[in-house]
This record gives sequence, structure tokens and C-alpha cells, in this order.
Amino acid sequence: MRWGALTAVAPVAWGTNYFVTHEFLPAGRPLYGAAWRALPAGLVLLALCRQRPRGEWWWRSAVLGLLNVSVFFTLVYVASQTLPTSLASTVMAVSPLTMMLVAWLLISERPRRTHLAGAGIGLAGVCSMLLTGSEDVSVRGILASAAAMLASSFGHILTKRWTADVDVLASTAWQLTAGGLLLLPAAAATEGSPPALSAPALLAFAYVALIATALAFTAWFAGLRHLPAGTVGLLGLLNPVTGVLLGTVIASEALTVQQLGGLALVLAGVVLGRPTGGPGRGKRRDSGRGPAVPVADNRSMREPSVPHPPP
Repeated sequence: MRWGALTAVAPVAWGTNYFVTHEFLPAGRPLYGAAWRALPAGLVLLALCRQRPRGEWWWRSAVLGLLNVSVFFTLVYVASQTLPTSLASTVMAVSPLTMMLVAWLLISERPRRTHLAGAGIGLAGVCSMLLTGSEDVSVRGILASAAAMLASSFGHILTKRWTADVDVLASTAWQLTAGGLLLLPAAAATEGSPPALSAPALLAFAYVALIATALAFTAWFAGLRHLPAGTVGLLGLLNPVTGVLLGTVIASEALTVQQLGGLALVLAGVVLGRPTGGPGRGKRRDSGRGPAVPVADNRSMREPSVPHPPP
């Protein structure tokens, strides 16, 4: 539960990112926006961990930085600028099912029934919030959100597969720095000179880089290391909940009864797939114990020992 609570910091922070990007950051500059979000966060984490990638981690950092940072941040920026806050964050709630399938393919982590049920309930809630017909929906924004969800699902599972023996803070710093460095030349080539930033925009970028990126991704990747991908994916459903609530409370976006029902379904999916102590976790704990000490008892010496089933 502690790891679940820590991991939940990430989707909540990402849910606020949609609102901050939509309201305060310059429109039409997704590559620069993604670079300014990633690179400062990566440099801050590098200064904290003081570790450089070695060996295969040079190319691994580039691959993960491309998927989790360069592509993902750019598409999220586009979605945040072209969709209402609630809708932009809601589309990403389809990611639990995608993460479970990718985890099954890449790391042979078969999803549990409760995870699949929670993802299905959450997806029903997403559809309920999306299919309201209350306003025109930007097809470009929906496609950007869907593509961001696919890229991040593959990137996050690759992170879980590759970072078992690497410090979480260091691997997160390498990904963010590599992704930011990949974005800068692409932004200069396609978007020209950087836009001038107002004081509110600078403060918004500081929040996005430090809270919604450095802190959020460190918590997320730490959760991926200690929890099943299905559990982590379902915690990601807190992203749309945060986005919808912020869009309603702060941005004065309308919230219908149908959307409220969808929110309830999303939260039910999160609760259903919450981290619990199952047989797998008990086995891992038992495997670290030393050999059992024999008891000096005549009866136990005469009778053959029967192995106890795992808790």
C-alpha cells in the first residue's frame, strides 16, 4: 500500500499538468514545450544522483528517452492545447489495458483477473465521460492522446524490464535528459527560435518540470519496480480523475451527470486493482529467509517433515 500511495503521486501530478499546459504555456510550440519540461527535470535529477550512464545504458537511455519523453511529452502537449482539460486527461485512462498487454508480451507478466476487471470498469467510465456529445471534440487532440498512451505504455514496460539493477533516480534522470536533448534540435528545425515566455509561463514550466515530471516520473518508475504493471496501470486512472476535477473546479468546464457516473466507475476500477499482499508477494518474502532451524523434539525427529504451502 505504501508503494501504491507513492505511485499515485504521479498520475495526480500528471492530471494537473493538463490544466497548467492548457492555461499558461504557449500554444503551437509542442516541441519546445516538451523540451523545456524534460531537460530541466533531467538535469535536476542528475545533480541529485551524480551518476552517468555506462555501457548499454547509453543506448537504453536514448530509447527510453525517445518513447517516455520526446514522443510522449510532445503528444501530451498537443492534446493539452487542443482538448479541454477533462477530455485530454480522460483519453489516457485507456492505458491500463495497454500496459497489461504490453507487460504480458515483453516481460511475461500475466495480468490478474482483478486487474483486467478493474481496467474494464475504468474503460467503461472513460467511455461514459467521453461520449457525452456536449461539445465538439478535436480529432487531432484525440489521436495525439491515443498515440501518447501507446508510446508511454511500451516505454514504461521497457523501463520495468531494463531497470531492475539500476538506481531509479539515475535511470529517470538519464531518460529525461536524453529525451530533452533529442527534442532541442527537432524544435529548432521545425519551430524556429524559442518563444518569449512571460512570468506566469516561466512559473508554469517550473511546476511542470519539477513536480509533474521530476517528482512524478521518479515515483512512477519506483512503483513499476515494486508493483505489478497491472496495479500501476490502474493507479494511472487517477490521472483523468484529477484532470476532470481540475477542469470543473478551476477551469469552469461543465460536468454532467453522465460524466459523474463515469468518474465513479473509474474510481471503482482503481479500488478493484489496488495493491494487495498475494501469494506471489509472500513467496518473494519467504525466499529470502534462511534455512529452518530444526526443533529438538523427538516426535519431529521421527516424523518426516512436510513442507508448508506458501501463505
